Amino acid sequence: MTVRETCVKAKEHLASISLAGEDKMNLMLIAAAGALREKAQFIIAENRKDIENCTRGAQFVDRLMLDEKRIDGIATGLEKLVQLKCPVGEVLEERELYNGLQLRRVRVPLGVLGIIYEARPNVTADAIGLCIKSGNAVVLRGSKDAIRSNMAVTSVIKDALRESGFDPEFIQLIEDTSRESSVEFMKMNGLIDVLIPRGSASLIRSAVENATVPIIETGTGNCHVYFEKSADIGKALPVLINAKTQRTSVCNACESLLIDEEYAEKHLGEIVAALREKNVEIVACEKCRKILPDLVPATEDDFYAEFLGLKISVKIVSGVEEAIAHINKYGTHHSDCIMTENAEAADKFLDEVDSAAVYVNASTRFTDGFEFGLGAEMGISTQKLHARGPMGLRELTSYKYQIRGNGQIRG
Repeated sequence: MTVRETCVKAKEHLASISLAGEDKMNLMLIAAAGALREKAQFIIAENRKDIENCTRGAQFVDRLMLDEKRIDGIATGLEKLVQLKCPVGEVLEERELYNGLQLRRVRVPLGVLGIIYEARPNVTADAIGLCIKSGNAVVLRGSKDAIRSNMAVTSVIKDALRESGFDPEFIQLIEDTSRESSVEFMKMNGLIDVLIPRGSASLIRSAVENATVPIIETGTGNCHVYFEKSADIGKALPVLINAKTQRTSVCNACESLLIDEEYAEKHLGEIVAALREKNVEIVACEKCRKILPDLVPATEDDFYAEFLGLKISVKIVSGVEEAIAHINKYGTHHSDCIMTENAEAADKFLDEVDSAAVYVNASTRFTDGFEFGLGAEMGISTQKLHARGPMGLRELTSYKYQIRGNGQIRG
């Protein structure tokens, strides 16, 4: 099918999910989760073909790879969605107007969601699950690097729904992975209600520049950890190491470390040693190099960078004001953390850092739909309109007004 035909088909079958009701949605999710586990070896075999064709390095392969543990985790995510309340039909407001009209504001699905993403085949299942439980049809468009994996996951889920007596055609996958199909997809006005790009900075930029469909941006992650002068080094170091090294190829990993100048005089050597023990490459400002001359100098671009690997930029700052200013200038408004034992500094950081998730004394790796209790996420929005942070079920809905009258007319 062409891109347009694929989008048309999803729209034609929208009612089969938007009007399904929560009980049927849950049965679909249970069927999908069971099928993913049952067909895990088939999915892994198709995934291996993608990995064999991949020429983009180890960190990209890590994003791409599926094994039994990851597939079980994906299935568990779908099962967690079963436990969450469907937002569709939730009454947000109910009141009587001056003229006797009864007004209600009610949650409704967004409609047909377009998801354009790179590498991660887990996104295929997450997106389908979230769309099932929020009543949305979905058109998926992954990258060529993961096309066999995406086709396998989609077919397994759709077959499971069909065998369970449900119409699965509200789920569609664009199999044409050319750049032309990507740009065409971004212009499917009237067929796609909202487009969500999820991936690299270049993908997000392409969507912003080309899309005529409304989009929700999911941003890149230049995430910061700031060691304020009162930070407990025994608490701060494990948080930093977790944020930087627990998984480096994800958008909520720490890429930049800021250190109060008074704190750096005491602890920079210990901090650098802990990072080097984990094989983290360090690029640092001139103030850091005055304390430890063997550090590699950082460029201006390094402070803007999302490294997505074992590399970090380090800068000494004069206090919480400079740390906040640095983050708001160089960061991507994703996730940033202050390590401190000072309540006033913590509150100032929480209030003034302009990011979707702001932490005190905890790893930025927690910015995640699963960790936030959302069951799964469609992505992490760094914009401010409609949705911000991990996008779960509620973020995939809108609302409408329902008004009941008894013959009222406006004079």
